[in-house]
Amino acid sequence: MSTVYTLFCTDVIHEGHLNIINKARELGDLTVGVLNDDAMIRYNRFPTLSLEERVELVKGIEGVKDVIVQNSVMYDEIFETLKPDFVVHGDNWGDAAMQTIKANIEKNIEKYGGKLVEIPYTYNENVKKIDDRMMEKLALPDFRRARLKKVLGMRDVVKIMQVHSGLTGLIVEKTVVSEDDNIDQFDGMWLSSLCDSTDRGKPDIELVDMTSRLKTISEVLDVTTKPIILDGDTGGLTEHFVYNVRTLERLGVSAVIIEDKTGLKKNSLFGTEVAQTQDSIENFCAKISAGKAVQRTDDFMIIARCESLILEKGQEDALERCHAYVKAGADGIMIHSRQKSPKEIFDFCDAFRETDKTTPIVVVPTSFNEVTAEELASHGINIIIYANQMLRAAYPAMTHVAESILKNHRSAEIEGEIIPFKQIIRIIDEL
Repeated sequence: MSTVYTLFCTDVIHEGHLNIINKARELGDLTVGVLNDDAMIRYNRFPTLSLEERVELVKGIEGVKDVIVQNSVMYDEIFETLKPDFVVHGDNWGDAAMQTIKANIEKNIEKYGGKLVEIPYTYNENVKKIDDRMMEKLALPDFRRARLKKVLGMRDVVKIMQVHSGLTGLIVEKTVVSEDDNIDQFDGMWLSSLCDSTDRGKPDIELVDMTSRLKTISEVLDVTTKPIILDGDTGGLTEHFVYNVRTLERLGVSAVIIEDKTGLKKNSLFGTEVAQTQDSIENFCAKISAGKAVQRTDDFMIIARCESLILEKGQEDALERCHAYVKAGADGIMIHSRQKSPKEIFDFCDAFRETDKTTPIVVVPTSFNEVTAEELASHGINIIIYANQMLRAAYPAMTHVAESILKNHRSAEIEGEIIPFKQIIRIIDEL
Protein backbone atom coordinates (compact mmCIF):
# COMPACT_ATOMS: atom_id res chain seq x y z
CA MET A 1 0.00 0.00 0.00
CA SER A 2 1.11 3.56 -0.69
CA THR A 3 1.96 5.82 2.24
CA VAL A 4 -0.36 8.82 2.45
CA TYR A 5 0.12 11.84 4.70
CA THR A 6 -1.98 14.83 5.64
CA LEU A 7 -1.59 17.43 8.41
CA PHE A 8 -4.23 18.89 10.72
CA CYS A 9 -3.78 22.04 12.82
CA THR A 10 -7.22 22.28 14.35
CA ASP A 11 -9.11 21.83 17.61
CA VAL A 12 -12.27 20.55 15.98
CA ILE A 13 -13.01 18.11 13.17
CA HIS A 14 -15.64 19.29 10.70
CA GLU A 15 -16.88 18.08 7.32
CA GLY A 16 -13.96 19.70 5.51
CA HIS A 17 -11.45 17.63 7.47
CA LEU A 18 -13.52 14.47 6.99
CA ASN A 19 -13.62 15.11 3.25
CA ILE A 20 -9.81 15.24 3.17
CA ILE A 21 -9.63 12.04 5.26
CA ASN A 22 -11.98 10.19 2.94
CA LYS A 23 -10.13 11.28 -0.20
CA ALA A 24 -6.73 10.56 1.33
CA ARG A 25 -7.49 7.03 2.55
CA GLU A 26 -8.52 6.06 -1.00
CA LEU A 27 -4.86 6.50 -1.96
CA GLY A 28 -3.36 4.12 0.62
CA ASP A 29 -2.45 3.82 4.30
CA LEU A 30 -3.17 7.16 5.89
CA THR A 31 -0.98 8.83 8.49
CA VAL A 32 -2.25 12.12 9.92
CA GLY A 33 0.08 14.67 11.45
CA VAL A 34 -0.97 16.92 14.31
CA LEU A 35 0.93 20.21 14.48
CA ASN A 36 2.61 20.82 17.83
CA ASP A 37 1.79 23.82 20.03
CA ASP A 38 4.72 26.08 19.12
CA ALA A 39 4.28 25.57 15.37
CA MET A 40 0.51 26.02 15.61
CA ILE A 41 0.93 29.36 17.39
CA ARG A 42 3.44 30.59 14.80
CA TYR A 43 1.34 29.56 11.83
CA ASN A 44 -2.34 29.53 12.65
CA ARG A 45 -3.90 30.25 16.01
CA PHE A 46 -3.58 29.44 19.67
CA PRO A 47 -4.84 25.90 20.38
CA THR A 48 -7.83 25.54 22.68
CA LEU A 49 -7.03 21.84 23.24
CA SER A 50 -3.76 20.34 24.44
CA LEU A 51 -1.53 18.50 21.98
CA GLU A 52 -2.51 15.20 23.60
CA GLU A 53 -6.21 16.02 23.20
CA ARG A 54 -5.72 16.95 19.55
CA VAL A 55 -3.90 13.68 18.89
CA GLU A 56 -6.72 11.68 20.50
CA LEU A 57 -9.26 13.65 18.46
CA VAL A 58 -7.64 12.52 15.20
CA LYS A 59 -7.06 8.96 16.40
CA GLY A 60 -10.82 8.54 16.73
CA ILE A 61 -11.45 9.16 13.02
CA GLU A 62 -12.27 6.09 10.95
CA GLY A 63 -9.71 5.38 8.23
CA VAL A 64 -6.72 6.88 10.04
CA LYS A 65 -4.00 4.25 10.39
CA ASP A 66 -1.49 6.29 12.40
CA VAL A 67 -1.16 9.71 14.05
CA ILE A 68 2.15 11.50 14.53
CA VAL A 69 3.20 14.91 15.85
CA GLN A 70 4.62 17.33 13.27
CA ASN A 71 7.06 19.70 14.99
CA SER A 72 7.23 22.33 12.28
CA VAL A 73 4.77 23.77 9.84
CA MET A 74 7.31 22.84 7.16
CA TYR A 75 7.47 19.24 5.93
CA ASP A 76 11.22 18.50 5.84
CA GLU A 77 11.21 16.15 8.84
CA ILE A 78 8.11 14.33 7.56
CA PHE A 79 9.70 13.59 4.18
CA GLU A 80 12.97 12.52 5.80
CA THR A 81 11.30 10.02 8.15
CA LEU A 82 8.00 8.99 6.57
CA LYS A 83 8.83 9.44 2.87
CA PRO A 84 5.15 9.64 1.86
CA ASP A 85 4.02 8.64 -1.61
CA PHE A 86 1.21 11.20 -1.39
CA VAL A 87 0.82 14.41 0.58
CA VAL A 88 -2.83 15.45 0.71
CA HIS A 89 -3.72 19.09 1.34
CA GLY A 90 -6.60 21.48 0.77
CA ASP A 91 -6.19 23.84 -2.16
CA ASN A 92 -6.35 26.93 0.08
CA TRP A 93 -2.94 28.33 -0.89
CA GLY A 94 -4.10 31.95 -1.02
CA ASP A 95 -1.83 33.88 1.35
CA ALA A 96 1.95 34.21 1.48
CA ALA A 97 2.29 31.81 4.42
CA MET A 98 0.38 29.06 2.60
CA GLN A 99 2.43 29.63 -0.56
CA THR A 100 5.60 29.16 1.53
CA ILE A 101 4.26 25.83 2.84
CA LYS A 102 3.34 24.68 -0.66
CA ALA A 103 6.82 25.59 -1.93
CA ASN A 104 8.35 23.57 0.92
CA ILE A 105 6.24 20.51 0.03
CA GLU A 106 7.20 20.79 -3.64
CA LYS A 107 10.88 21.16 -2.72
CA ASN A 108 10.74 17.97 -0.66
CA ILE A 109 8.86 16.09 -3.38
CA GLU A 110 11.60 17.03 -5.82
CA LYS A 111 14.19 15.67 -3.37
CA TYR A 112 12.43 12.55 -2.06
CA GLY A 113 9.74 11.80 -4.63
CA GLY A 114 6.00 11.55 -4.07
CA LYS A 115 3.03 13.61 -5.20
CA LEU A 116 0.98 16.50 -3.85
CA VAL A 117 -2.76 15.86 -4.05
CA GLU A 118 -4.88 18.99 -3.64
CA ILE A 119 -8.46 18.66 -2.37
CA PRO A 120 -10.96 21.49 -2.99
CA TYR A 121 -11.29 23.47 0.22
CA THR A 122 -14.63 23.00 1.95
CA TYR A 123 -16.27 26.24 2.98
CA ASN A 124 -19.96 26.62 3.69
CA GLU A 125 -22.21 28.05 6.38
CA ASN A 126 -21.68 25.09 8.73
CA VAL A 127 -17.89 25.30 8.47
CA LYS A 128 -18.01 29.09 8.87
CA LYS A 129 -20.14 28.71 11.99
CA ILE A 130 -17.64 26.28 13.51
CA ASP A 131 -14.71 28.59 12.69
CA ASP A 132 -16.59 31.57 14.18
CA ARG A 133 -17.27 29.64 17.39
CA MET A 134 -13.59 28.80 17.72
CA MET A 135 -12.66 32.48 17.38
CA GLU A 136 -15.33 33.43 19.91
CA LYS A 137 -13.89 30.91 22.35
CA LEU A 138 -10.42 32.39 21.93
CA ALA A 139 -11.83 35.84 22.72
CA LEU A 140 -13.66 34.83 25.90
CA PRO A 141 -12.17 36.56 29.00
CA ASP A 142 -11.27 33.38 30.89
CA PHE A 143 -9.52 31.82 27.92
CA ARG A 144 -7.77 34.99 26.73
CA ARG A 145 -6.56 35.89 30.23
CA ALA A 146 -4.87 32.51 30.62
CA ARG A 147 -3.14 32.56 27.25
CA LEU A 148 -0.06 34.57 28.24
CA LYS A 149 0.99 32.11 30.91
CA LYS A 150 0.30 29.22 28.55
CA VAL A 151 2.28 30.66 25.68
CA LEU A 152 5.20 31.35 28.04
CA GLY A 153 5.32 27.60 28.61
CA MET A 154 5.22 26.86 24.89
CA ARG A 155 7.70 29.30 23.33
CA ASP A 156 11.30 30.25 24.03
CA VAL A 157 10.48 33.92 23.64
CA VAL A 158 7.11 35.71 23.44
CA LYS A 159 6.86 38.70 21.08
CA ILE A 160 4.42 41.47 22.02
CA MET A 161 3.53 44.42 19.76
CA GLN A 162 2.14 47.82 20.79
CA VAL A 163 -1.43 48.68 19.82
CA HIS A 164 -3.55 51.74 20.57
CA SER A 165 -6.86 51.09 18.79
CA GLY A 166 -9.10 48.40 17.42
CA LEU A 167 -7.50 48.75 13.97
CA THR A 168 -3.94 48.42 15.25
CA GLY A 169 -5.13 45.44 17.31
CA LEU A 170 -6.43 43.80 14.13
CA ILE A 171 -3.12 44.44 12.38
CA VAL A 172 -1.20 42.69 15.17
CA GLU A 173 -3.84 39.93 15.34
CA LYS A 174 -3.66 39.12 11.63
CA THR A 175 -0.11 39.88 10.54
CA VAL A 176 1.71 36.67 9.59
CA VAL A 177 5.07 36.68 7.83
CA SER A 178 6.83 33.97 5.87
CA GLU A 179 10.50 34.03 5.03
CA ASP A 180 12.45 31.11 3.62
CA ASP A 181 11.07 28.13 5.56
CA ASN A 182 9.83 30.10 8.55
CA ILE A 183 6.36 31.42 9.42
CA ASP A 184 5.76 33.66 12.42
CA GLN A 185 3.35 36.12 14.04
CA PHE A 186 3.05 38.17 17.24
CA ASP A 187 1.96 36.44 20.45
CA GLY A 188 0.13 39.32 22.07
CA MET A 189 -0.46 43.06 22.40
CA TRP A 190 0.91 45.86 24.56
CA LEU A 191 -1.29 48.80 25.53
CA SER A 192 1.16 51.53 26.39
CA SER A 193 0.23 54.52 28.54
CA LEU A 194 2.65 56.62 26.46
CA CYS A 195 0.95 55.68 23.19
CA ASP A 196 -2.55 55.82 24.66
CA SER A 197 -1.86 59.34 25.95
CA THR A 198 -0.14 60.47 22.75
CA ASP A 199 -2.97 59.16 20.58
CA ARG A 200 -5.30 61.39 22.59
CA GLY A 201 -2.95 64.37 22.31
CA LYS A 202 -2.20 64.32 26.05
CA PRO A 203 1.14 64.25 27.93
CA ASP A 204 2.32 60.96 29.40
CA ILE A 205 1.85 61.94 33.06
CA GLU A 206 -1.00 59.58 34.00
CA LEU A 207 -3.39 62.33 32.85
CA VAL A 208 -5.42 59.76 30.90
CA ASP A 209 -7.18 57.94 33.71
CA MET A 210 -8.04 54.26 33.93
CA THR A 211 -11.63 54.85 32.82
CA SER A 212 -10.39 56.29 29.52
CA ARG A 213 -7.81 53.55 29.13
CA LEU A 214 -10.46 50.90 29.71
CA LYS A 215 -12.22 52.28 26.63
CA THR A 216 -9.15 51.52 24.52
CA ILE A 217 -8.85 48.08 26.10
CA SER A 218 -12.49 47.32 25.30
CA GLU A 219 -12.05 48.43 21.67
CA VAL A 220 -9.13 46.05 21.27
CA LEU A 221 -10.83 43.20 23.14
CA ASP A 222 -13.89 43.50 20.87
CA VAL A 223 -12.02 42.62 17.68
CA THR A 224 -9.07 40.45 18.71
CA THR A 225 -8.24 37.21 20.53
CA LYS A 226 -4.57 37.53 21.50
CA PRO A 227 -3.47 38.23 25.09
CA ILE A 228 -3.09 41.81 26.27
CA ILE A 229 -0.43 43.24 28.58
CA LEU A 230 -1.33 46.65 29.99
CA ASP A 231 1.14 49.36 30.90
CA GLY A 232 -0.09 50.28 34.37
CA ASP A 233 2.40 53.12 34.97
CA THR A 234 3.10 53.22 38.75
CA GLY A 235 -0.15 51.45 39.58
CA GLY A 236 -1.26 54.59 41.43
CA LEU A 237 -2.35 54.39 45.04
CA THR A 238 -2.43 50.85 46.38
CA GLU A 239 -6.05 51.39 47.39
CA HIS A 240 -6.89 52.14 43.74
CA PHE A 241 -4.57 49.52 42.23
CA VAL A 242 -6.40 46.61 43.84
CA TYR A 243 -9.67 47.64 42.20
CA ASN A 244 -7.96 48.02 38.83
CA VAL A 245 -6.51 44.51 39.15
CA ARG A 246 -10.01 43.12 39.66
CA THR A 247 -11.35 45.06 36.67
CA LEU A 248 -8.55 44.04 34.32
CA GLU A 249 -8.76 40.42 35.39
CA ARG A 250 -12.52 40.35 34.81
CA LEU A 251 -12.17 41.85 31.31
CA GLY A 252 -9.68 39.18 30.25
CA VAL A 253 -6.44 41.20 30.27
CA SER A 254 -3.51 38.83 30.87
CA ALA A 255 -1.07 41.07 32.73
CA VAL A 256 -0.36 44.53 34.05
CA ILE A 257 3.14 45.96 34.37
CA ILE A 258 3.71 48.55 37.10
CA GLU A 259 6.91 50.53 37.65
CA ASP A 260 8.63 51.25 40.95
CA LYS A 261 8.37 55.04 40.90
CA THR A 262 6.28 57.49 42.91
CA GLY A 263 4.84 60.94 42.41
CA LEU A 264 3.86 62.50 39.10
CA LYS A 265 4.78 60.00 36.41
CA LYS A 266 7.67 61.05 34.14
CA ASN A 267 8.47 58.95 31.10
CA SER A 268 11.52 56.72 31.49
CA LEU A 269 12.90 58.03 28.18
CA PHE A 270 13.99 61.12 30.14
CA GLY A 271 16.05 59.03 32.60
CA THR A 272 17.90 61.30 35.05
CA GLU A 273 17.27 64.40 32.91
CA VAL A 274 14.14 65.09 34.97
CA ALA A 275 13.46 64.52 38.65
CA GLN A 276 12.15 60.98 39.14
CA THR A 277 11.63 59.28 42.48
CA GLN A 278 11.97 55.55 42.87
CA ASP A 279 9.64 53.97 45.40
CA SER A 280 11.07 52.16 48.40
CA ILE A 281 11.36 48.40 48.13
CA GLU A 282 9.02 48.01 51.09
CA ASN A 283 6.24 50.19 49.63
CA PHE A 284 6.41 48.71 46.15
CA CYS A 285 6.41 45.15 47.50
CA ALA A 286 3.31 46.00 49.54
CA LYS A 287 1.57 47.22 46.38
CA ILE A 288 2.46 44.00 44.53
CA SER A 289 1.27 41.84 47.42
CA ALA A 290 -1.99 43.78 47.70
CA GLY A 291 -2.68 43.30 44.01
CA LYS A 292 -1.99 39.56 44.15
CA ALA A 293 -4.18 39.17 47.23
CA VAL A 294 -7.33 40.39 45.45
CA GLN A 295 -7.03 38.26 42.32
CA ARG A 296 -9.78 35.74 41.74
CA THR A 297 -7.77 33.51 39.39
CA ASP A 298 -4.19 32.31 39.05
CA ASP A 299 -4.08 33.39 35.40
CA PHE A 300 -3.66 37.15 35.78
CA MET A 301 -0.05 38.35 36.05
CA ILE A 302 1.36 41.35 37.90
CA ILE A 303 4.78 42.17 36.48
CA ALA A 304 7.12 44.50 38.37
CA ARG A 305 9.11 46.98 36.32
CA CYS A 306 12.43 48.03 37.84
CA GLU A 307 13.80 51.49 36.98
CA SER A 308 17.17 51.16 38.71
CA LEU A 309 19.20 50.99 35.48
CA ILE A 310 17.26 53.91 33.97
CA LEU A 311 18.00 55.98 37.09
CA GLU A 312 21.68 54.89 37.00
CA LYS A 313 21.57 53.16 40.38
CA GLY A 314 23.45 50.12 39.13
CA GLN A 315 22.99 46.40 38.76
CA GLU A 316 23.20 45.50 42.44
CA ASP A 317 20.31 47.80 43.29
CA ALA A 318 18.30 46.37 40.39
CA LEU A 319 18.98 42.78 41.46
CA GLU A 320 18.09 43.49 45.10
CA ARG A 321 14.83 45.07 44.08
CA CYS A 322 13.80 42.45 41.50
CA HIS A 323 14.42 39.54 43.86
CA ALA A 324 12.37 41.33 46.52
CA TYR A 325 9.54 41.97 44.04
CA VAL A 326 9.41 38.29 43.10
CA LYS A 327 9.34 37.35 46.78
CA ALA A 328 6.42 39.76 47.25
CA GLY A 329 4.45 37.87 44.61
CA ALA A 330 5.37 39.45 41.25
CA ASP A 331 4.74 37.02 38.39
CA GLY A 332 7.56 38.50 36.33
CA ILE A 333 10.02 41.36 36.26
CA MET A 334 10.68 43.96 33.60
CA ILE A 335 14.13 45.47 33.45
CA HIS A 336 14.55 48.69 31.48
CA SER A 337 17.55 50.50 30.01
CA ARG A 338 18.22 53.56 27.84
CA GLN A 339 21.61 52.31 26.68
CA LYS A 340 22.20 51.85 22.94
CA SER A 341 23.95 48.57 23.66
CA PRO A 342 22.17 45.57 25.22
CA LYS A 343 25.19 44.80 27.43
CA GLU A 344 23.66 46.37 30.56
CA ILE A 345 20.49 44.30 30.11
CA PHE A 346 22.43 41.12 29.31
CA ASP A 347 24.63 41.54 32.40
CA PHE A 348 21.56 41.99 34.61
CA CYS A 349 19.68 39.02 33.11
CA ASP A 350 22.69 36.71 33.38
CA ALA A 351 23.14 37.67 37.04
CA PHE A 352 19.41 37.34 37.79
CA ARG A 353 19.29 33.89 36.21
CA GLU A 354 22.11 32.65 38.45
CA THR A 355 19.65 32.52 41.35
CA ASP A 356 16.25 32.63 39.65
CA LYS A 357 15.80 30.26 36.72
CA THR A 358 12.04 30.53 36.25
CA THR A 359 10.58 34.01 36.82
CA PRO A 360 9.75 35.54 33.43
CA ILE A 361 11.94 38.47 32.41
CA VAL A 362 10.46 41.21 30.20
CA VAL A 363 12.48 43.71 28.16
CA VAL A 364 11.64 46.62 25.85
CA PRO A 365 14.51 46.87 23.32
CA THR A 366 13.63 50.33 21.99
CA SER A 367 17.07 51.89 22.45
CA PHE A 368 19.10 48.73 21.78
CA ASN A 369 17.02 47.86 18.73
CA GLU A 370 19.63 45.93 16.74
CA VAL A 371 19.53 42.93 19.07
CA THR A 372 17.42 40.02 17.82
CA ALA A 373 14.76 38.05 19.67
CA GLU A 374 17.01 35.00 19.57
CA GLU A 375 19.89 36.90 21.22
CA LEU A 376 17.58 38.18 23.94
CA ALA A 377 16.23 34.67 24.57
CA SER A 378 19.77 33.32 24.95
CA HIS A 379 20.15 35.50 28.06
CA GLY A 380 17.00 34.14 29.71
CA ILE A 381 14.60 36.82 28.48
CA ASN A 382 11.06 35.51 28.00
CA ILE A 383 8.94 38.44 26.80
CA ILE A 384 9.95 41.13 24.31
CA ILE A 385 7.71 44.18 24.02
CA TYR A 386 7.96 46.38 20.93
CA ALA A 387 6.47 49.27 22.84
CA ASN A 388 5.75 52.20 20.52
CA GLN A 389 6.71 51.42 16.92
CA MET A 390 3.14 51.29 15.54
CA LEU A 391 2.33 54.81 16.69
CA ARG A 392 5.73 56.17 15.67
CA ALA A 393 5.21 54.74 12.17
CA ALA A 394 1.76 56.34 11.84
CA TYR A 395 2.77 59.89 12.81
CA PRO A 396 5.25 60.69 9.98
CA ALA A 397 3.00 59.01 7.41
CA MET A 398 -0.03 61.07 8.42
CA THR A 399 2.03 64.29 8.63
CA HIS A 400 3.36 63.66 5.13
CA VAL A 401 -0.18 63.25 3.77
CA ALA A 402 -1.37 66.43 5.46
CA GLU A 403 1.57 68.46 4.11
CA SER A 404 1.13 67.12 0.58
CA ILE A 405 -2.57 68.04 0.42
CA LEU A 406 -1.85 71.54 1.77
CA LYS A 407 0.97 72.15 -0.73
CA ASN A 408 -0.88 70.82 -3.77
CA HIS A 409 -4.44 71.89 -2.84
CA ARG A 410 -5.61 68.38 -3.75
CA SER A 411 -4.95 64.74 -2.82
CA ALA A 412 -3.95 63.39 -6.24
CA GLU A 413 -0.20 63.58 -5.56
CA ILE A 414 -0.44 61.43 -2.46
CA GLU A 415 -2.73 58.72 -3.86
CA GLY A 416 0.17 56.62 -5.10
CA GLU A 417 1.58 56.42 -1.56
CA ILE A 418 -1.59 55.42 0.28
CA ILE A 419 -3.70 52.30 -0.03
CA PRO A 420 -7.33 52.11 -1.18
CA PHE A 421 -9.73 52.17 1.74
CA LYS A 422 -11.20 48.88 0.51
CA GLN A 423 -7.90 47.22 1.45
CA ILE A 424 -8.26 48.44 5.05
CA ILE A 425 -11.89 47.34 5.24
CA ARG A 426 -10.90 43.77 4.34
CA ILE A 427 -9.11 43.36 7.66
CA ILE A 428 -12.33 44.02 9.57
CA ASP A 429 -14.45 40.92 10.17
CA GLU A 430 -18.17 41.07 9.57
CA LEU A 431 -20.59 39.09 11.72
